Formats: sequence, C-alpha cells, structure tokens
Amino acid sequence: MNFQPFNQSPPELGNQYDEDRVLRSYLRRTLPQEVLQAIEPALHEMGALSGGELYRLQLADRLNEPVLTNWDAWGNRIDQIEVSPLWQWAEKLAAEFGLVAAAYEGKYGRFDRIHQFALTYLFHPSSDVYTCPLAMTDGATRTLLNSGNQPLIDRAIPHLTSRDPAAFWTSGQWMTESTGGSDVGLSETVARLEDGVWRLYGRKWFTSATTSPMTLTLARPEGNAPGGKGLALFYVELRDAAGTLQNITVHRLKDKLGTRKVPTAELTLNGTPAIPVQELANGVRNIVPMLHLTRTWNAISAVAFMRRGLALARDYAQRRHAFGAMLARKPLHVDTLAQMQAEFEAAFHLTFFLVNLIGREESGDLPAEQADLLRLLTSLAKLTTGKQGVVVASEVLEAFGGAGYVEDTGLPLLLRDSQVLPIWEGTTNVLSLDALRAISKDESLEALKDQVNRSAAAAQDGRLQAMGALAKTAVSHAERWLRHAMQQGVPALEAGARRFGLTLGRALSLALLVEQAQWSLEHEGDGRSLAAALRFAQTGIDYIVEDIDADMARALANDEPLPLA
Repeated sequence: MNFQPFNQSPPELGNQYDEDRVLRSYLRRTLPQEVLQAIEPALHEMGALSGGELYRLQLADRLNEPVLTNWDAWGNRIDQIEVSPLWQWAEKLAAEFGLVAAAYEGKYGRFDRIHQFALTYLFHPSSDVYTCPLAMTDGATRTLLNSGNQPLIDRAIPHLTSRDPAAFWTSGQWMTESTGGSDVGLSETVARLEDGVWRLYGRKWFTSATTSPMTLTLARPEGNAPGGKGLALFYVELRDAAGTLQNITVHRLKDKLGTRKVPTAELTLNGTPAIPVQELANGVRNIVPMLHLTRTWNAISAVAFMRRGLALARDYAQRRHAFGAMLARKPLHVDTLAQMQAEFEAAFHLTFFLVNLIGREESGDLPAEQADLLRLLTSLAKLTTGKQGVVVASEVLEAFGGAGYVEDTGLPLLLRDSQVLPIWEGTTNVLSLDALRAISKDESLEALKDQVNRSAAAAQDGRLQAMGALAKTAVSHAERWLRHAMQQGVPALEAGARRFGLTLGRALSLALLVEQAQWSLEHEGDGRSLAAALRFAQTGIDYIVEDIDADMARALANDEPLPLA
C-alpha cells in the first residue's frame, strides 16, 4: 500500500489592484472620476503583474543575490556588480510605468503623486525592494529641481524621469559613513578643488544604489567648519564614458539581514570627480527635499508589505483546515487577522494623506496652514508605519505556523525586508527627535490638531464620533505632556519623544480612518472601514507617559545598581 501524505496547498494571489478594497475605495473618494478612469488601466495592469508574473518570478528568483566581481580575468580592477534577474526586469517595469516620471509629468496636477504612489504601492511587494533606488531617484529629482542648478538639471532630469528603459537612470544617496548614519555631521569625506575640478576623498560605509549611474553625496570642502553646516552636497556620476568607475573602489557588498537583493556596498572615493549642487556649505539642509521623499517611500513600502502579508494570510486561512474547520472560521485566527487589517488600514490612510499633501504642495495647491504639517508628517508617518510594518509582518509569519519560518515559502522575506523600514532614513528615535524639533520651530502641532478635528468632524455615525473624540483626546494629552516636559528640560523631552511621536501618528491615523469610514458608509454602504476604525482604536492610541523616572530608566538601560530610599 502506497502512503499518500497530505500536502498543504500554498497561498495564491490574484490581481492586487482588483482585490484591494482599501486602495480602490480611497481612490474613488479622493480622485476626480476622469482622473481615476485615466489611471485605472495602469493600476489594473500593475495589480496583475504584482500578483502574477512578477510575484512568481520573485519566488523563483529567491536565491539570486547581487554579485560583486572585483577583478577581470586579466587582473584589471573592475568592481562590477551584477543584480538579480528580477531586479533587471523591475528596472524596465519601473521606467515603463513611470514610477518616478508620473510625479513630474504634470498630467493630473495635484493628483500626480497619488497616481505615482498607488502604482508604487502595488509594485513594491513583488519587486525585491527595487523601490529603494527608485526612492532615491525621486528624491534626487526633486533635490536637483529645487536647487536651480540648470546645467545639472539639464544633464540628469531627462534621465531620472524617463519612461524609456534605455535612457532611464536611478540615483544613489551616499551619506552613511563609519561615523554613523544619523549624525551625518560627523562625515569624514573631504572635497578638494584640484585643477578646477572638485574631487572627493573618503569612505562611504553604506551605499544602497552602487549600480546607479549617478548619486548625490555629502562631503566637506577643505577648510570648512565641522558639523552638518560645513558639509556640501555634491553630484557624482559613477562611471566615465568608457564605463569605468571614476576613482571609486568597491570593497564589498554588505551581508544584511534583509533587502538582500539591494546591492548595498562599502566603497572608497579616491579623488572621484564631483560637482557642487548648491553652495559649498549647508549640505544637510540642502538634501532635506530628498529625505522627505525617501521617508515617504519608506512609509509606502511599509503599507505595501502589510497589505501583501494580509493578502497571503487571508488566502491561506481559506485553504488551511485545522481542528475541524478552516482557519478562516476559527475565532482566534479571525481575531488576529482583524487586528492586522486594522493596523494596515490606519497606516494606509496616514501614508496616503501625506502623499496627497506632497502633491498639493508641488502643484501650488497646499493651504499655507498645512505646509508645516507636511514637514512634520514626513517624520511621523515614517516612524509610525515603520513600527507597524514589522509587527504585522511578524504576525503574518505566525499565521502560517511552521511554514512561515521556512525560507522557500517566500514568507520570511516579508519580515526580513520589513525590518529595514524603522531603520533606514532615520530610526524611530531619530525621527521622534526630528518631530520635536519641527514642532519647536513652526505651527505644525497646531496644524495637526486642526486636521484631526476636521477629520473627526466628518463623523455622523455615533460610533465613529466616539472614535474621533478619542483621537482628539490623545492629541490634547500629547500637547499637555509637551508643555510639561518643556518645563522639565531637554532630558525629559528626549526621553518621551518616541511616545509623543507615536501618539500623534496613531491619533491622526485614527482620525483619517474615521473620515474614510464615514464616506464609505454613505457612498459604498460598507461598514468594513468602520470596523477597522473601531478595532484600531482598541489597540491603543495614546502612548504618553506623564513622568519618566530618569534614574530608574538609566539603571534599567545600563543594568546599574539602583539604591532605593
């Protein structure tokens, strides 16, 4: 008798646009009908690729990682990096779908950014994080356009915004050195003017787009003061006309926990020719437009990963039979998936609210009172969604049991790649401090309060009104804490900055979800967004702790003795 073991069928994906209620509902609410009709064919096509051919190639391409070849057969130093087959196709798709270009073509005015990021959101989970160079390309495009440096604009922008794969360029962003990634003012790279050409000397410890034709990087012109103000922003083309690296030595590719398809390298600049983008100082300030956009791409990536994990877990729950029923009918499993869905929906609306603000600013349609809010939200959305993305990815793996821990299912990739999101472009702590600095300089906290109030005021359903009130209460509590901490001094402010930032981010997420839920009730007759708002509110919105005992915190952090009276 032949034994026939049971084999569990794997989860499957359908068209990721057609099956995404949250995205489609948001676009119906936000976009004019003629704009939605114009962009929907591309969204449908990208959804089919993301859940079909591109996803299947991602699974098949799992073991292919970038390869660095330092020397050719005849002893010549070449430092050639070969990326995976998926990445090669992803580059072509990114150009053809205009994942950068769509934001700069002006077809739909203030809705260009929503168009761009809706496509990106669908593309990202099946791209093996090809969105990393795309994020830096978008940031470089905006930075160069803002700089007013016409020769560089004429040279680079046609490539960065091209839909022709043969002409399309991606850009790097080289800031991180051995001295650190967050405190870039400690950069050791030096810029020297030699025979009328600026040349860069130094080691970049972490460069995430070493295969890109160009990069923006920071260096300190000789004689400049220390710190961030003494750095200058430079434009670099990596290779000359013959395809040879321009005095750049690539030492190794980084062996990372996740984003392993991204060819992140450690390299040395040995007199690399460079062009100042703006003045020979204030480089950190001048690269801020890039950081704002890359942080937005980070939030989009977090939301997209959450959505992908849920799509797989939900399909699997319909296939997996255990303890007498499908998982989709087991109350505890249902409860777990519901929690994940609520976190995702809240993160989605926070992120696309930020995207909408960016589009309005770039088209000159952003009210003055919301300009400060936009600057604050690039930090708040990134820090809030980055933490959510890791938690949801971990729950997704657990929803599959042992299969979630097996590499060739493709599932562990979700968690490993999600873990970069709270780290890249500013950790949660660094962005929390950035948020405090922003609030101290402008009216962004007042603008956030006003937005929470407006979104909450949209609620007509009594349950949603209660959720809107909860969001307003959390923001008021955060504001009271801020006033109290400011009286206590900088240590108290810094110690509570993460709780403060997360409270603001989650409170605004809840208010935006309330607004969407009310619209969905009225225009779609659907209560699922309402259910998400109620469930998200139950998870905890207000993270404020009134008084943090600094001595106790120090003793716990450093495992030091703590004498008690």
